[in-house]
Amino acid sequence: MTIDQTSSTASRAHIIIVDDDEAMRVSLAQWLELSDFDVTVYSDARDALGDITPDFAGVILTDVKMPKMDGITFTKSVLTCDRDIPVIIMTGHGDVPMAVDAMKSGAYDFVEKPFEPKDIVESIIRAIEKRKLVIENRDLRRQIANISSLSNLDGRLIGNSIPMRALKQEIANIAGTEVPVLVAGETGTGKELVARAIHDLSQRRDEKFVAVNCAAIPESTAESELFGHEKGAFTGATGQRIGWIENANKGTLFLDEISSMPLALQAKLLRVIEQREVVRVGSNAPVKVNFRLICATNENLVDAVSARTFREDLLFRINTFELPIAPLRDRTDDITLLFDIFAERAAERFERPYDRPSPALFGQLTKHEWPGNVRELKNLAERYVLLVGAPEERFQRLFKGGFEPQGSVSNALALADQVKHFEERLIRDALDRHNGNVKSVMEELDIPRRTLNEKMKKLNIRRDQTA
Repeated sequence: MTIDQTSSTASRAHIIIVDDDEAMRVSLAQWLELSDFDVTVYSDARDALGDITPDFAGVILTDVKMPKMDGITFTKSVLTCDRDIPVIIMTGHGDVPMAVDAMKSGAYDFVEKPFEPKDIVESIIRAIEKRKLVIENRDLRRQIANISSLSNLDGRLIGNSIPMRALKQEIANIAGTEVPVLVAGETGTGKELVARAIHDLSQRRDEKFVAVNCAAIPESTAESELFGHEKGAFTGATGQRIGWIENANKGTLFLDEISSMPLALQAKLLRVIEQREVVRVGSNAPVKVNFRLICATNENLVDAVSARTFREDLLFRINTFELPIAPLRDRTDDITLLFDIFAERAAERFERPYDRPSPALFGQLTKHEWPGNVRELKNLAERYVLLVGAPEERFQRLFKGGFEPQGSVSNALALADQVKHFEERLIRDALDRHNGNVKSVMEELDIPRRTLNEKMKKLNIRRDQTA
């Protein structure tokens, strides 16, 4: 086979040569480069291992007898990284039995020294063709898995707007990896729903999804909640407790409102992420943990770093991939679909009919700023179902003054004030529906008792004074 005949097949394929004989490395590399291969040479097999990844698309040539790491051990290490990487063994006449052993371990081929350059080129070309098929099949399987993932996401993340389609694509692309993800979005956009979707599409889907709301954990017990404690570690520690982080072992750990975590705990969390081990309060023995980390925030963590309320090194660790969620006001195309689904579910739960609003009435929904995002829309849809009368009459009760939502405030008010008014309306309505039953309100709004109590106190809401 001539150089011209090999060039089209080689197409700059990457060849790694590992041989402690400098003369052999130089002469072989020159010939392969003339055959249009991209060649990298190593005298030490241990150095070559750092250049080999599961997506390596080329071929490896290695001598058998080498100091420090022999060719057999090197081959086994390569195949541990990816069993389909073609490894061609170069061996002297007396080392043929070793080459045979390498073939049994998974090596692609072996050539006996001295060999004609054309013989090694022919073996390389066959190996390249095989490797190309393996890579193509893997890409095809990824594409099929991606399509399947997007189909699954359509059933759990509602919306067909451009921002939602982009979000689903990002989730499908990132779910199969192990990189930490930071989900960023305003209150009520569905950050935990996104985190659960990532988990359910990942290889850890059969393991636990452990969700922790960092803002809902009292600072006095936060360390014990997250890291666990041993019996007698402090007053009241009557037994050993497994913390949330350890409980997520083999699964996914979701830390919501990560910006609320105290600085002292941030330092300890950073160590857990780096060392992959947790130390319970009252113990000196580290416990190995293996989890996928997903965090969420409704604040700008870069600003929090500038304000020295969040560690910069921790931010670098948790946002390998940032996944922003668009607020509802930026994806108004989804409002009608979301309202329909929420109202239909509410009608089934409350055993009420759902009289679908007219397009004109739906148009009023797109004019609202939605400070509470999807959560606010869901509450509005449920209230609509519970009201009586024609759709127009219900909207008149839900909206007033030019179809402005009841209890909403002027756009001149700050976002924080708008959110405060929305939360107050949301809690009062929920208390009214459940006759002041706080537990039922907690379940409907999906918030911890402590958070609900704090908001009721802050907003001056009592269970016997609902609107």
